[in-house]
Amino acid sequence: MRQDRGFTLIELMIVVAIIGILAAIAIPAYQDYIARSQATEALQLLGGAKAPMAEFYADKGVWPAAPLSVMGNLSGKYVTLVYYSAGSPATPSSPSLSLEAQFKALGVSTLIRGKTMAYATSTGGRLWTCSVSAGASAIEAKYLPGACR
Repeated sequence: MRQDRGFTLIELMIVVAIIGILAAIAIPAYQDYIARSQATEALQLLGGAKAPMAEFYADKGVWPAAPLSVMGNLSGKYVTLVYYSAGSPATPSSPSLSLEAQFKALGVSTLIRGKTMAYATSTGGRLWTCSVSAGASAIEAKYLPGACR
């Protein structure tokens, strides 16, 4: 009497098909997760600017000439630079300000590579909102960290 050992070809093909379907679902979800986790660094850098910027504006009545004058870190592993967005501050004594963080071109998820996200205030630094920045280089809203949505 002969004993069957192992799996048939059909059984193996079914297993491979199931693994392929699971991978097709998991890989894009994982890439989105990576992009959101890397975008968190920009949120941390921009969030670190809130207090010193607001304090400077409350003390002097104008925004600093550049973020570097009050911030410690303007870049990180995934963020190349934190800067004032174009036209912000329009006038140094205006209570409106928009800070942007630009992601690096290399070593970052392709979903956010070279994109920007922003923190803005129109109350002299008392209330800040996290948002996508204006323009073609803006990060998609779905990649913003949970605190920004």
